[in-house]
Amino acid sequence: MLSGRFSKALQRRLTIMWRDQPSQSDIEDLAANVERVGLVIRLRWAIVAAIVVFSALGAGIYSLDGQAGILGPRMVIPAMALLLVLVYNAYYQRVYRRFGNLALFNAGQLALDIVVVTVLVYYSGGVYSWFDALYYLFVLEAALILPSRRQVWGVAGAAAGAYVLVVGLVYAGILPHMAMPFVRNDLQAAGSYVAVRALWTVTVILGAAAVGDLFMSTMRERLAVLVKLSVRDVVTGLYDRAYLRRELAVEIERARRFRRGVSVIIADIDDFAHFNDIFGMEAGNRMIDLIADVVRRVAGDGGEPCLVLAARYGGEEFALLVPEASESSEEGEVMAEQLRDAIASLLDDDRSVTVSVGVSAFSRDGRTASELLSSADAALVRAAADGGNRVVVGRSETMLA
Repeated sequence: MLSGRFSKALQRRLTIMWRDQPSQSDIEDLAANVERVGLVIRLRWAIVAAIVVFSALGAGIYSLDGQAGILGPRMVIPAMALLLVLVYNAYYQRVYRRFGNLALFNAGQLALDIVVVTVLVYYSGGVYSWFDALYYLFVLEAALILPSRRQVWGVAGAAAGAYVLVVGLVYAGILPHMAMPFVRNDLQAAGSYVAVRALWTVTVILGAAAVGDLFMSTMRERLAVLVKLSVRDVVTGLYDRAYLRRELAVEIERARRFRRGVSVIIADIDDFAHFNDIFGMEAGNRMIDLIADVVRRVAGDGGEPCLVLAARYGGEEFALLVPEASESSEEGEVMAEQLRDAIASLLDDDRSVTVSVGVSAFSRDGRTASELLSSADAALVRAAADGGNRVVVGRSETMLA
C-alpha cells in the first residue's frame, strides 16, 4: 500500500496530467506545457544561430591579427557541444508533443543548455569568457516559460553553481587553464580576482532571476485575474453560463469517446422574488452568496480531484456539470438531491429558501449541449410547477422528492 501511494505521489509530481480520466483543467495545463516546450525549442534555435554567427565573425577578426592558430584547436570541443545542441534540439522538435506531459521536461532541457554553456565558458578562458552572458539569457528564458518560481530559481542556482565550479576547478589547478589572446592569462591564478569575478557573475545571474521572476509573476497574476474574470461570475465567483456551455460541449465529446455519461443539474430558488419583497434585496444577495457556497461545496470545489463544474446559470439559478463514470451512472441524480437537501437546510438569521432542481443526462435526455440544457430546464419548470423543493429528472419527468 505504501509503495502504491509513493508511486502515485511521484506520478503527480512528475506529470501534468496524471488522472486516468483527466479533467478539462488537466487537459488545458497539458496544452500549456506543450506550448512552453515548443517555445524553449524555438528560443534555442535563435540562441544557437546567434552563437554560430558570433563565432564565425569572431574567428575572422582574430585571424586578421594572426591569432586564429591559438583558438582553432581549442574550439573543437565547443563546436562539438554546439553540434550536440543542434542534435538534441532537432530531436526535441520532433518528439516534444509526446513528452509534453512531463512536468520537468522544460527544466531538463535548460539543465542541458547550462552544461553546454559551461563547456563554452571553460574553453573560452573561464573567468575571461564572454559566454557567461548566455547564463542570463537562459535564466530569463526560464522565468518566461517555467510554470513555477521554484523551478526558475533552480535554474538560476544551477547556472551560478556551474560557473563557480568551473572557474574554481581552474583556479585549483584541477582543470588546465585555456589561454586566450589579448588578455592577461595569469589572472586565473589570482584568488581575489577569481573570487570577485565569480561573485559578480553569480550576482548578475541571480539578479536576472529576480527581475525575470518578478516580471513574469506579475504578468501571470494579472493574466490569472483576467482569465478568472472572463469565465467567472463576479458576484459568486462560480463559473458563468457561457463557460458552462463551452465545457459541457467538451464533456459531451469526451463522453462519446470514452463511453461514459454527463449530467447537467440546474437549480432555481423557489419564490425568490417573494423572499426579496419580504426581507429586502440585501438579504436576498446574502442568500445568493450562501447558496453559491453550498453549490461549490456539493461540487467538491477545492478538493482533489474536482471534476464537477459549478456555475451560476442566471440570476437565482445555479448549475452543476457532472462527468459520470459510465453511461448508466446516476451520480448526477444523487448530487441533485444532495444539493436540494443542503439548500433546504440552509439558514440565514432564521430565513431559509428551497430550490427546484432539474436534471438531464447524456444521451438519454439529449446528445448536444443545447439539448441537455433545454431538457434540464424543462425538468426544472416541472419541479417548480409541482410545488418546488424537489428534483425532476429529464424528459421522463421522474420526480425524486
